[in-house]
Amino acid sequence: ELNLSGLGVPNVPPAAWETSDVVKLDLSKNLIEDLPNELSLCSSLQALILSNNKIKKWPGMVVSSLPSLTSLKLDNNPLAAISSTDVESLSKLEVLDLSGNASSLTEPSVISSLPQLHELYLRRMKLQGFPIGLFQLKHLRILSLSQNHLTTIPEGIKDFSALVELDLSDNNITALPAELGLLEPSLQVLKLDGNPLRSIRRTVLERGTKAVLSYLKEKLPSN
Repeated sequence: ELNLSGLGVPNVPPAAWETSDVVKLDLSKNLIEDLPNELSLCSSLQALILSNNKIKKWPGMVVSSLPSLTSLKLDNNPLAAISSTDVESLSKLEVLDLSGNASSLTEPSVISSLPQLHELYLRRMKLQGFPIGLFQLKHLRILSLSQNHLTTIPEGIKDFSALVELDLSDNNITALPAELGLLEPSLQVLKLDGNPLRSIRRTVLERGTKAVLSYLKEKLPSN
């Protein structure tokens, strides 16, 4: 692991690619605007952390040339819109964090080009609804959509059979679909605090995820 976080540098230091066996590279909390082509030399790199920088343009050329890359964190950058062609070469990506990049997902179906995603973080994205394409991600284990403007949870949520953690805190959700109960027992953590929920009693919410899912499951119409 190579930690070059918080140095306040505008460019990626050469140390990043001088050791080709780096598996995890942390370049967070700098002033980096783009990635140099030399970074493509890091053939062993699995995790690239670029959080809290000044990156405006999707670093497609470089990240798509990293054969081992499975985790990419780009949260809190002034990223412009990402297109499907930008990400289709990253089909092996398992972890993606775009939190705080509200203008990056103007084409919400982009996410469906990343079928292997296990973890997806889209906090503070000004999302009005669940992004189209989300439901094609059958391997999702962690989904964070906190601090958005969501008002409803679609019934399609039941298709996330692998989901272990779902963070919907700090949105405008007033009701929970009964279908959410079908995620029991795989869903272990359901975060709902900071929502004006009216359809479920506080006493149920206070008993935690398992109680909420059981309550919702009972609301499902029996066949």
